[in-house]
Amino acid sequence: MSGAKDKEYGEGNYKASRQYNEATKKFVDAGRVDEAARNAAPKSEEEAKELRNAEAEGRQHAKEEDPALRRGQRSQDDARGKPVTDRSADATKTPKPGH
Repeated sequence: MSGAKDKEYGEGNYKASRQYNEATKKFVDAGRVDEAARNAAPKSEEEAKELRNAEAEGRQHAKEEDPALRRGQRSQDDARGKPVTDRSADATKTPKPGH
């Protein structure tokens, strides 16, 4: 199978991306974000502790922390011991596709 139908699935799924973006905009415009955030908040200190523990466990399994979380803190190193910078992808020396 080839052609336009292939773009309907997987990476580059523009139809699904457009649907998601429209649904997200509708949700935000309806003013339901604050209510959803309150409903998602832990109901007890025990639940809050469980959530913190689950997040900590998930971070242990991550290959490395997203450098964007530490943008501007150049003295920090990433998981490989390399300095974290806030350079854009265009400023790197990584070869670009097709070049």
